[in-house]
Amino acid sequence: MDELQPTDPRQVGRYRITGLLGAGGMGRVYLGQSPSGRAVAVKVVRPELAQDPEFRRRFAREVASARRVNGFFTAAVVDADPEGATPWLATAYVPGMPLDQAIATHGPWPVDSVRALGAGLAEALEAVHAADLVHRDLKPSNVLLAPDGPRVVDFGISVAAEATALTRTGMIVGTPGFMAPEQLTGAPVTPATDVFALGAVLAYAATGTGPFGTGSAQALNFRIAYEEPDLSQLPQGLEIIARCLAKDPAQRPTVTALIQELALVTVENRTPTEVDAPQPTAWLPTPVARALPGTAIAPPSAAAPTPALPPARRPSVLPFWLAIAALALAMFLPPTVGSSVAITSMARGSWPYVAAAAFGSATCATALYFARRGRTRPVPRWPRYLHGVAAVVNTAIIVLFFSMLASRHGIGPISYGVYTYLFGAACLVYGLVRFPSSKRTTPTV
Repeated sequence: MDELQPTDPRQVGRYRITGLLGAGGMGRVYLGQSPSGRAVAVKVVRPELAQDPEFRRRFAREVASARRVNGFFTAAVVDADPEGATPWLATAYVPGMPLDQAIATHGPWPVDSVRALGAGLAEALEAVHAADLVHRDLKPSNVLLAPDGPRVVDFGISVAAEATALTRTGMIVGTPGFMAPEQLTGAPVTPATDVFALGAVLAYAATGTGPFGTGSAQALNFRIAYEEPDLSQLPQGLEIIARCLAKDPAQRPTVTALIQELALVTVENRTPTEVDAPQPTAWLPTPVARALPGTAIAPPSAAAPTPALPPARRPSVLPFWLAIAALALAMFLPPTVGSSVAITSMARGSWPYVAAAAFGSATCATALYFARRGRTRPVPRWPRYLHGVAAVVNTAIIVLFFSMLASRHGIGPISYGVYTYLFGAACLVYGLVRFPSSKRTTPTV
């Protein structure tokens, strides 16, 4: 926060101004204090805009709409005076760090933090769009980081600035590098416009640079309109960003779909929106969490030790290894005394057992693969469903075979191949409860 200059106001409405938070194309943002001592962010419109009658009419409409935005991840509008000599509006003050400052100081974020950031921002945009608003200027400096999640600020003015004298003389509402193609070409602006900006913001958080590089505003705007984004540095687990940056707005996901996909996390990973998270800052990279105002991550105290939490455990993979080993071994053991092994008797009718065992082994191998990558990427449901089918098929086959032999000859002739197969089928069934899975959470606090 900067000190006030002689030209800055000391009072706006009923709010006493105590500092300058920032400035942008639409105006200057001040830290204000209500008569009861409540901190607010007061945005005062630039004099040039204040003199434009069209801006005043649109600003009054957008302030009315912005008052209806009540999402948790937005800074609520608490007061405004669109009819004053200098229009202004006041929002709840978020004592957080801007995202651009966090990235510049502490570097790119890990995948889990980027996904958590995206889930919160998508929910904020959902609240903005529900009030019939489009943000139009979502960018890293308009994202404030709080311990319990991000906050989207500065909605409700950008749209009012369109069609004013300033824009009619060539000014474009938006920020180079984070604008959608339709903002540059004059096509209709829709909620999908904010989705494009969200993708650019997430790419910036994950790599430290925007998806269209750096350079002049003209160069950035040209790349946005006519070239594909550079996503070569994105780590696995953030493929959704490419869909957000589609040139065609109809090809971009909706904010509701983004919330559902970005909130899909493994059991070991939690988003900041979970009420049972052990620490509200768990979603943030540790250096950023330490730097937030009013937060501290202290080391354990020797005088008052706290019990250590057990480390998060990876999904147990032993049942899958046992199932693969048992099913494979059963193919090389005789099912009855004096009989041929299954692997060499497929032409004489043993092929269903071999095929079922191979199917079960394949689903176990799939489970092992997802158990290894499940910490950083969501696990789809289809592998678990296939494993369930494999468990049912193998169990049905071996139980039926065992029952037929026992009813005709007793259990005496039954040999190691059947018992080994039975053990493998049991491991497949047990694997259903140990199969790697994802936890779907709703991004609300």
